[in-house]
Amino acid sequence: MSSVVCTLFEGDHHYGVGALVNSLYAHGFRGTFCAGYRGALPPWVVGAKQIGDVTEFTPTDGLTLRFIPLATRTHFAMYKPSFMLEVLEKHFPQAESGFYFDPDVTILCDWKFYEEWVEVGVAMCADVNASMPASHPIRHAWKKTCGPRGIEFRRELDTYFNSGFFGLAQRDRNFLVLWKSLIEIIVESIGRTDTMHVGDRINKFAKTDQDGFNIAAMASEAPISAMGQDGMNFQQGGGGYVMSHAIGGVKPWNKNFLRSVVHYAKAPSRAEKDYFRHVEHPIGLYPPVAKSFKQFSLKTASLLARFVRTV
Repeated sequence: MSSVVCTLFEGDHHYGVGALVNSLYAHGFRGTFCAGYRGALPPWVVGAKQIGDVTEFTPTDGLTLRFIPLATRTHFAMYKPSFMLEVLEKHFPQAESGFYFDPDVTILCDWKFYEEWVEVGVAMCADVNASMPASHPIRHAWKKTCGPRGIEFRRELDTYFNSGFFGLAQRDRNFLVLWKSLIEIIVESIGRTDTMHVGDRINKFAKTDQDGFNIAAMASEAPISAMGQDGMNFQQGGGGYVMSHAIGGVKPWNKNFLRSVVHYAKAPSRAEKDYFRHVEHPIGLYPPVAKSFKQFSLKTASLLARFVRTV
């Protein structure tokens, strides 16, 4: 299957992009990775070629990164379906499938698993807060708002999904069209495009893009293929085997692991460890001394965590 993989990033999230790409390559992905971005290109992009306003970087045989500058002021979380549609329609119309990963994700399994996954339906994974029964009042609020706008609800769901990853075959591209239209409804409701959070969960659109993603899962004609919390390594006790998602405000590339253990009794997470397994090849994200120090800090914090009460 011919696949294209995408992400969106700005600022120091380029560290996550590099680790994501490295993890994809390590597990068999070969092809083009599209990164929509604002601001500067990553410092590790060396020897790239310019094709119009697009930059292409080939760190090793069989892998090309295409950096696509974006002028939109919309929060990137809300721009995901628009970007994926642009990639599938403009940049890679020949691709049989498309995948999106947030730049704080690393993959853990053979790439063939992903390509076989989307043959079944739109691939998605349960959120860390996964329970949202079909009768949940927020779901009723979604229906009340979106129904009069022509959205037909076709399935009842009990799981709330994380929009940090999705994959689909070209035949299911209308899922993206629907999700994009739902974000437009959400923007009309909240009156802004620059955020991914609005108030607390009693707000019907508290998690802008992600709520739209979940409404699309309820309304789309496309089949869906959903994993539980094991899909993103969110379940208690670990054991995930598909990908790790380093959610939270402090990302692995910025975290002081020793401080986290000593002051907060918090051990390094599986996602943080998985990030540092993929910082070297084929894209080197750190100078040797910096990489050694960060990995030493991570290992020391993991060891210390055995002797303190972790949370």
